[in-house]
Amino acid sequence: VQLQASGGGLVQAGGSLRLSCAASGSIFSINSMAWYRQAPGKQRELVASITNGGTTNYPDAVKGRFTISRDNAKSTVYLQMNSLKPEDTAVYYCTANIQRSGPFPRTTSNYWGQGTLVTVSS
Repeated sequence: VQLQASGGGLVQAGGSLRLSCAASGSIFSINSMAWYRQAPGKQRELVASITNGGTTNYPDAVKGRFTISRDNAKSTVYLQMNSLKPEDTAVYYCTANIQRSGPFPRTTSNYWGQGTLVTVSS
Protein backbone atom coordinates (compact mmCIF):
# COMPACT_ATOMS: atom_id res chain seq x y z
CA VAL A 1 0.00 0.00 0.00
CA GLN A 2 1.27 3.47 -0.92
CA LEU A 3 0.06 7.02 -0.44
CA GLN A 4 1.14 9.59 -3.02
CA ALA A 5 0.68 13.25 -2.09
CA SER A 6 0.79 16.14 -4.55
CA GLY A 7 -0.23 19.76 -4.96
CA GLY A 8 2.21 21.64 -2.76
CA GLY A 9 4.02 24.74 -3.91
CA LEU A 10 4.71 28.41 -3.34
CA VAL A 11 1.79 30.78 -2.86
CA GLN A 12 1.35 34.32 -1.59
CA ALA A 13 -0.46 35.04 1.64
CA GLY A 14 -4.19 35.05 1.07
CA GLY A 15 -3.92 32.56 -1.76
CA SER A 16 -5.17 29.00 -2.12
CA LEU A 17 -3.78 25.55 -2.77
CA ARG A 18 -5.35 22.12 -3.12
CA LEU A 19 -3.49 19.05 -1.98
CA SER A 20 -4.31 15.54 -3.15
CA CYS A 21 -3.30 12.16 -1.79
CA ALA A 22 -4.08 8.93 -3.60
CA ALA A 23 -3.85 5.50 -2.00
CA SER A 24 -2.91 2.50 -4.11
CA GLY A 25 -2.02 -1.14 -3.70
CA SER A 26 -3.73 -4.06 -2.02
CA ILE A 27 -6.58 -2.15 -0.38
CA PHE A 28 -9.73 -3.74 0.99
CA SER A 29 -11.08 -0.68 2.75
CA ILE A 30 -10.00 2.77 3.90
CA ASN A 31 -11.18 4.00 7.26
CA SER A 32 -10.16 7.47 8.43
CA MET A 33 -7.92 9.74 6.38
CA ALA A 34 -6.11 12.84 7.54
CA TRP A 35 -3.59 15.54 6.81
CA TYR A 36 -0.78 16.54 9.16
CA ARG A 37 1.89 19.19 8.79
CA GLN A 38 5.31 19.80 10.21
CA ALA A 39 7.00 23.18 10.16
CA PRO A 40 10.77 23.53 10.67
CA GLY A 41 11.66 23.05 14.33
CA LYS A 42 8.12 22.11 15.30
CA GLN A 43 6.25 18.91 16.01
CA ARG A 44 3.97 17.33 13.48
CA GLU A 45 0.39 18.47 14.03
CA LEU A 46 -3.04 17.45 12.80
CA VAL A 47 -4.52 19.71 10.13
CA ALA A 48 -7.72 17.89 9.26
CA SER A 49 -9.28 14.45 9.42
CA ILE A 50 -12.24 12.71 7.82
CA THR A 51 -13.94 9.41 8.62
CA ASN A 52 -15.19 6.97 5.99
CA GLY A 53 -18.64 8.37 6.75
CA GLY A 54 -17.55 11.91 5.97
CA THR A 55 -17.30 13.36 9.47
CA THR A 56 -14.58 15.98 9.54
CA ASN A 57 -12.45 17.51 12.27
CA TYR A 58 -10.21 20.58 12.26
CA PRO A 59 -8.05 22.35 14.83
CA ASP A 60 -8.89 25.99 15.51
CA ALA A 61 -5.81 27.18 13.60
CA VAL A 62 -7.30 26.12 10.23
CA LYS A 63 -11.03 25.94 10.93
CA GLY A 64 -12.96 27.96 8.37
CA ARG A 65 -9.99 28.14 5.98
CA PHE A 66 -9.21 24.49 5.20
CA THR A 67 -11.59 21.83 3.93
CA ILE A 68 -10.86 18.11 3.81
CA SER A 69 -12.80 15.83 1.49
CA ARG A 70 -12.44 12.35 0.03
CA ASP A 71 -13.40 10.42 -3.07
CA ASN A 72 -13.82 6.83 -1.97
CA ALA A 73 -14.07 5.57 -5.55
CA LYS A 74 -10.61 7.00 -6.24
CA SER A 75 -9.16 6.21 -2.78
CA THR A 76 -8.14 9.85 -2.63
CA VAL A 77 -8.25 12.53 0.05
CA TYR A 78 -8.06 16.25 -0.68
CA LEU A 79 -7.20 19.33 1.33
CA GLN A 80 -8.47 22.65 0.02
CA MET A 81 -6.53 25.45 1.70
CA ASN A 82 -7.82 29.01 1.40
CA SER A 83 -6.73 32.31 2.94
CA LEU A 84 -3.27 30.89 3.46
CA LYS A 85 -0.96 32.53 5.98
CA PRO A 86 2.84 32.45 6.30
CA GLU A 87 2.42 30.32 9.43
CA ASP A 88 0.83 27.61 7.27
CA THR A 89 4.25 27.00 5.72
CA ALA A 90 5.18 23.37 6.38
CA VAL A 91 5.58 19.95 4.87
CA TYR A 92 2.11 18.43 4.62
CA TYR A 93 1.65 14.69 5.07
CA CYS A 94 -1.38 12.57 4.33
CA THR A 95 -2.20 9.47 6.31
CA ALA A 96 -4.83 6.78 6.06
CA ASN A 97 -6.00 3.86 8.15
CA ILE A 98 -6.21 1.03 5.63
CA GLN A 99 -7.27 -2.57 5.77
CA ARG A 100 -5.31 -4.61 3.28
CA SER A 101 -6.96 -7.03 0.88
CA GLY A 102 -5.91 -10.65 0.56
CA PRO A 103 -6.26 -13.77 2.68
CA PHE A 104 -7.52 -13.56 6.24
CA PRO A 105 -6.64 -12.08 8.65
CA ARG A 106 -6.71 -8.78 6.80
CA THR A 107 -4.44 -6.43 8.67
CA THR A 108 -5.23 -2.77 9.32
CA SER A 109 -2.45 -0.21 9.60
CA ASN A 110 -1.77 3.49 9.36
CA TYR A 111 0.06 4.49 6.19
CA TRP A 112 1.80 7.80 5.45
CA GLY A 113 2.53 9.66 2.26
CA GLN A 114 5.90 11.18 1.43
CA GLY A 115 4.99 14.79 2.25
CA THR A 116 4.53 17.81 0.04
CA LEU A 117 5.98 21.25 0.80
CA VAL A 118 3.69 24.25 1.11
CA THR A 119 5.38 27.65 1.31
CA VAL A 120 3.34 30.79 1.93
CA SER A 121 5.12 34.07 1.34
CA SER A 122 4.15 37.29 3.09
